[in-house]
Amino acid sequence: LHPEPRPAPGIHPTAVVDATAALGSGVSVGPHAVVEARAEIGDRVILGPGAVVGAGARVGADSRLHPRVVLYPGVTLGERVVVHAGAVLGADGFGYVDGPEGKVKFPQLGTLVVEDDVEIGANAALDRGALEATVIRRGTKIDNLVQIAHNVEIGRNCAVSAQTGIAGTTKLGDGVVMGGQCGIGDHGVIGDGIVMGARSTLFSGKRLEGPGLYFGHPARPLREELRRMAAPERLQRLAVRVQALEKRLERLEGEVE
Repeated sequence: LHPEPRPAPGIHPTAVVDATAALGSGVSVGPHAVVEARAEIGDRVILGPGAVVGAGARVGADSRLHPRVVLYPGVTLGERVVVHAGAVLGADGFGYVDGPEGKVKFPQLGTLVVEDDVEIGANAALDRGALEATVIRRGTKIDNLVQIAHNVEIGRNCAVSAQTGIAGTTKLGDGVVMGGQCGIGDHGVIGDGIVMGARSTLFSGKRLEGPGLYFGHPARPLREELRRMAAPERLQRLAVRVQALEKRLERLEGEVE
């Protein structure tokens, strides 16, 4: 109903495309975009101004990279993937070990695989795996300013809202929905069909079994969390009643004396 305008196919004079890169038919490469050695760009792909496709990276047909998107070397995008401005895909994961003189970086030798029909919001950051791959399954939608760490696996048709952070080696099943500012510890597991309310958290190594609606810090089934949230108000009402009873008791004791 509202098709997005497409730039004309071709390579802008200010773009830099390595001679060993392979470009399909109908590709549009915008101003100051860079396509590095051995990169593969599928048919009808659009690379916006300043977009960078790293060495050996692959972008599937009909995908679109908006301005200043960065694909690090070796990243793979499926078909019809949309990546919005400023997103960084395939940067090193946050992996360090303690050495005699401080933190020592663990080499991040894995990659990032994004399957078909995924959309990634502006300024999101999806890290490459440490030794294997970070994987985003087909149909998943990722909002702006989301951080996905190394070796995370996100299932099909998930929705991850803005400012959510997912720590390393966490696994999300299919159809998971996460509200804004959720925080997920490393090695967590979130089952199929789980819905997490905004600002919910899952501690490291914990599991949520799906389907179901969870909320809170840490995330609990919604009914349980609502009872917990209501408890302080009930205690306040109880305190007021106790004070009233104490005053009444004092009056009664005074009358008896």
